[in-house]
Amino acid sequence: MARNPKWLKSANFYEIYPQSFLDTNGDGIGDIKGILKKLDYIESMGFDALWLNPLFLSPFFDAGYDVTDFRKVAPRYGTNKELTKLFLECHRRGIRVLLDLVAGHTAIDSPWFAKSCKAKKNEYSDYFLWTDGVWSGPKDLPMIRGFAERNGAVITNFFSIQPALNYGYFKIENPWEESYKGEGPKKVIKAIQDVIRFWLDKGADGFRCDMAGWLVKRDEDFEGTVSIWKEIFAGIDKDYPEAAFVSEWNCPRRSLEAGFDMDFLLQDEFNQYNSRMTRDKEAFFKLNSPTHDSSVFMNYYLEQLTYARKYDAHLAMITGNHDTIRLKKSLSNKEIALYYLFLYTLPCVPFLYYGDELGLPYEEGLPSVEGGYQRTGSRSPMPWNDKKNAGFSTNDKTYIKVDPSYRRINVEKEEKDPRSLLRLTKCLLHIRKREKELWDDREMTVLSAKKDDPFLAYLRGKNLLVLFNVSSETREFSLDRKIEEEIFFVERKSEIQGKKILVPPQSACLLRLK
Repeated sequence: MARNPKWLKSANFYEIYPQSFLDTNGDGIGDIKGILKKLDYIESMGFDALWLNPLFLSPFFDAGYDVTDFRKVAPRYGTNKELTKLFLECHRRGIRVLLDLVAGHTAIDSPWFAKSCKAKKNEYSDYFLWTDGVWSGPKDLPMIRGFAERNGAVITNFFSIQPALNYGYFKIENPWEESYKGEGPKKVIKAIQDVIRFWLDKGADGFRCDMAGWLVKRDEDFEGTVSIWKEIFAGIDKDYPEAAFVSEWNCPRRSLEAGFDMDFLLQDEFNQYNSRMTRDKEAFFKLNSPTHDSSVFMNYYLEQLTYARKYDAHLAMITGNHDTIRLKKSLSNKEIALYYLFLYTLPCVPFLYYGDELGLPYEEGLPSVEGGYQRTGSRSPMPWNDKKNAGFSTNDKTYIKVDPSYRRINVEKEEKDPRSLLRLTKCLLHIRKREKELWDDREMTVLSAKKDDPFLAYLRGKNLLVLFNVSSETREFSLDRKIEEEIFFVERKSEIQGKKILVPPQSACLLRLK
């Protein structure tokens, strides 16, 4: 059972990719001081929680998701002392901070891995998934060999420079393989618990856990991985009841059972249901789509919500993240505005990726930077103003090229424009913070979500009605209660006639019932 920290039910998260947020020392790379400098902006927007992508020492073959030392901040970002200061300053403003925990693997230059590569048996020999000979290896898993003193090959995750930590195998097929219940996995579990404790003791409020569902090998139904996380959390829950953990898993049935407080419902090519609202060719919020069908997602979502309620936990919804193509690639600002009303009125914990409050574009055709490949275009620097390098850095050579649209799409300009996407996002964040019936612990009653129907309606709590009309014609909606007021609308106000509402074409509204 999850810890269920009470603060999560009303949290509005902001994901910061540190190297692309704000550079304060002129090296072209964002840093911790840059985040500190922009806390006024973050607070004024209405964000009260942050998720920071990895800040730890790394060779940066995979942008920090290859960790050399889990307890040391990479010098390009700052120091451990500066990160601790960030925790303190955030807490002073009522802002929580999640760090990124890469629990499945390390960097190839990790001291743990270097010691594991030694021929002589030592404390770290079984921290990683080794075979019993350099020419031995399973046919179903990637591995690297021929570089170590040790006579063996090692299993890797994702890129070949990310040796997999040893959480064992659920199905054992070779003599060198160890069960997930073995002594090697127990050592790794203890090591990861120590990392978690180290940062929670310094003021972190929890972790987003990278590739959380893929720890144990050949674990088709995640049974072994659920067991591993339960053991990790068993050593943490009692001492840190307010710490929050969100999984990159996209399987609430398993992740919440494992003890996570929330699970990301990812919106990318790996999830056919979530993509039906924003990224598919026939997505519900694409106004020129030949068909509009919210039922596919809503049926799936309600099923996942039952798991969240069962475990007294949450679903985490995202606008995008560092691994996905930016939302602006799929939707116009008008369509994004409709989606944001949906995101901030669903029962969920919403996460907004830095720059998505501006409608920051996906930058096409960029050369790969630090293992970004196609993802690099979603990691461009935050445009703060229309000055040199969009106000991101004084260095002409920035971590990733500044998107050329920064002269018309930047924070300074959008803050002054009452019709901008930034101002709309800010308004929704403050409404969600104010209206408790929009918090995640309040119920949702779906009133209309029919197949091939461009109209969606649901009730939050007892008194907040949310209506979406993505068709080209006015839609009428009636219910047995009168409307007290229209709290918010996208594009055009609705016409209220007693118990009847006329919703204009391609618009949406949030209403309070009497």
